[in-house]
Amino acid sequence: MATRGRFITLEGIEGAGKSSVARALLQHLQATGQAVIASREPGGTPMAERIRELVLTRSEEPLPAGGELLLMFAARAVHVSNLLEPALARGDWVLCDRFTDATLAYQGGGRGVPLDDILSLTRFAHPGLSPDLTLLLDVPPAIGLQRARGRGENGDRFEDETVAFFDRVRAVYLQLAHAQPQRWCVIDATAPLQRVLEQAKAAVQALQGTP
Repeated sequence: MATRGRFITLEGIEGAGKSSVARALLQHLQATGQAVIASREPGGTPMAERIRELVLTRSEEPLPAGGELLLMFAARAVHVSNLLEPALARGDWVLCDRFTDATLAYQGGGRGVPLDDILSLTRFAHPGLSPDLTLLLDVPPAIGLQRARGRGENGDRFEDETVAFFDRVRAVYLQLAHAQPQRWCVIDATAPLQRVLEQAKAAVQALQGTP
């Protein structure tokens, strides 16, 4: 029977540098001979990616906070069942750009949805599944949004939000990290990229060394 894989998530607001860190960690784990897959949320499977489009695409019809929350968990339930759990069960490691902590931060902190409501959906969508390690790439919203909006891309509907929205998101992220320091590794994402990558790799290497 294969040893269950490890589940690593990357969290942070827009412009934190999650994509760059995820690519570096993927290469690092592959270089050590570890079977690893990279995924993202919302999305990760064909069906979940279609739901992602509904969540992120700007529309003339407003998407209420409750609808946004339920779409996030619809995509997550598909992702967990069809990709995450099978990969972990066969011993693969999974790197995921966002998971349920993002929902607590964005829909809870940002939108004001009660955290208890989010946790109820969490227990329904993925009972028993929690990341083994979460890397929080922490950056002040003004800096993160400047980076995100300076990429020359059209972006998505979340990038249209105010700095105050992302202040609330960041606050919840930091609260979550403070409450579970054994799972979270907070990295100053305003530091030079090489230093950020070194800290992220060190956290993953520590996880590799645990039974």
